[in-house]
Amino acid sequence: GDKPIWLLTGPNMAGKSTFLRQNAIIALMAQIGSFVPAESAEIGMITQLFSRVGASDDLARGRSTFMVEMVETAAILNQAGENALVILDEIGRGTATYDGLSIAWATLENLHNINNCRALFATHYHELTSLTENLEGLMNATVSVKEWNGDIIFLHEVKKGAADRSYGVQVAKLAGIPQTVIRRATEVLEKLENADQGGKTKAIINELPLFNTNPNNMMKPEGSSQIEEQIKDIHPDELTPKDALALIYKLKSFIK
Repeated sequence: GDKPIWLLTGPNMAGKSTFLRQNAIIALMAQIGSFVPAESAEIGMITQLFSRVGASDDLARGRSTFMVEMVETAAILNQAGENALVILDEIGRGTATYDGLSIAWATLENLHNINNCRALFATHYHELTSLTENLEGLMNATVSVKEWNGDIIFLHEVKKGAADRSYGVQVAKLAGIPQTVIRRATEVLEKLENADQGGKTKAIINELPLFNTNPNNMMKPEGSSQIEEQIKDIHPDELTPKDALALIYKLKSFIK
């Protein structure tokens, strides 16, 4: 793209942070005269390279994760010149939602209007994507995913545009979070999204415990299904091709 600042949105695990680091390394390689992994590249002069990625505290200095993030962001905003390349990964995530969004918003505006530098800015604050209407040098980019049967497939492709959601619950499911938690999270998410559209988020949060009619059930895993019971008794090394085919037909009959 021809815009100096890219605002990158997309799900967790889609590759946003990898894309940021990859571009920083490529820029560094180009500055020392090295080949870069591309058919052609037009990078230009970079006199400063700044990164604010990852999340860690500083116990020795008594700094929380958010404080470390803010100190590093401050250094970037105070020092980056017009020939700098800045990569910022999820600024503002370590504090309350509106505080974090406000900080990310103002940081993005400062990079555009004051620092006037090139930057890759990854975020889950989708509200920031509307800034392209006011910031001429800002472009929205997203990491593509495909949703299929309630799951997500990462396509590892960066393209112009903005993500419409973060797919956090689906990623939690991939990580192995218990199904009882996933179902509850999905239910809460739907209620919060509907409430947010109607401006009633606070009221809905107060009512959320009412949606779970039997809290004790939340802690109990589901019993094994017929398919799970059948699979537990299988010894793969002892199956002949004919037995395996018969087993597939048997398992399929359970879901008809």
